[in-house]
Amino acid sequence: MEAYKLISADSHIVEPPDMYSSRIEPKFRDRAPRMERRKTDAGREYDAWVIDGMQVGTLGAVMQAGQRFEDPSAIDFLGVWEDVRKGAYDASKMLAENEEDGIWGSCLQPSQGLFWYRLPDSALLSEICRIYNDWIFDFCKANPERLKGIAMLNVDDVEVGCQELERIKKLGLVGAFIPVSPLAEYPYRHPVYERLWWTAQDLDIPLLLHIGTPRGGIPGCEFTMNLGELTGAGRSTTDYWVRYSLGAMVFAGVFDRYPRLKVGSVEHETAWIPHWLKQMDFTYLERPVFTKGWKSREGMLPSDYWRRNMFVEFMEDDLGVELREHIGVDNMLWGSDYPHAESTWPKSKEFLDRIFKGCPEDARRKITADNAAKMFGFRPN
Repeated sequence: MEAYKLISADSHIVEPPDMYSSRIEPKFRDRAPRMERRKTDAGREYDAWVIDGMQVGTLGAVMQAGQRFEDPSAIDFLGVWEDVRKGAYDASKMLAENEEDGIWGSCLQPSQGLFWYRLPDSALLSEICRIYNDWIFDFCKANPERLKGIAMLNVDDVEVGCQELERIKKLGLVGAFIPVSPLAEYPYRHPVYERLWWTAQDLDIPLLLHIGTPRGGIPGCEFTMNLGELTGAGRSTTDYWVRYSLGAMVFAGVFDRYPRLKVGSVEHETAWIPHWLKQMDFTYLERPVFTKGWKSREGMLPSDYWRRNMFVEFMEDDLGVELREHIGVDNMLWGSDYPHAESTWPKSKEFLDRIFKGCPEDARRKITADNAAKMFGFRPN
């Protein structure tokens, strides 16, 4: 078996307490997100992100890599900064912990940044995105061959979002988050996003839809500013939002007009995809009354656009690996999710051996290395 270098397409940093206060524009200084030490009613200390006097995120699950292998019942949302793994905010330590896990390179994404998409204040969200993008660029400078940054993008105002997309391309970031579900009045089928699609295509920047990143006010979505509103049912059905958004793009003809655009699902896992593709093809062929007159210019089915224009990043979906031919081996990218509680760190190789059991080696290599290298510009050899 030929040796190759694993690449995690989905890893994270944990934002340091002074990330925002040290970089924010003066007009937002009084509203800069800050970390505050708090106590539960039972007296347990924990750190929380606070903005405008409201608690909008905590540590805990975003830093508890490895806890699932010791005692998963101890995973919660109450942690203190001193317990965050140094690899989550120190690039040299991250590289060392990657190597401990057998991983050569990582695409890096925010942690608390996922929660900011629920902020109602659009201007403040755009400023938070800018700050994060500058910080992750600086972080990756430690080893840009092995650490690649994914930007945060606010697309409430598409013009502003595209200007930031052009800026992060010049910085050297390799992808950009957009909300998994945008403002309720502007779903991704809306023509207001035309400039976003052609800008991302022309810049060759993949757009990523990460679990838990809806804009505020999405009806029926439990991913709100209040973490306590999320239930087991809500957490277990998160793929609805990404299916809807990707489907909205397909049936609006976005991938007809922008055939080189790449859009991906992150952390919604994969086994839902074959059924979703079948339902889209059925709707297109047998229920055209619902497609508002859209017809593929190239005679393609919705599932064909999936294979050409979309991709999925996952962690440990063994059922998805079994269904790889229905999903598309070239469309699947694996990630460790370091340093979050769901992470396969430090046992990623054991997980990969288990979920890829019986899978041909060339398919495993594509999913765990080659596809991410191609998508995000890694050159491991």
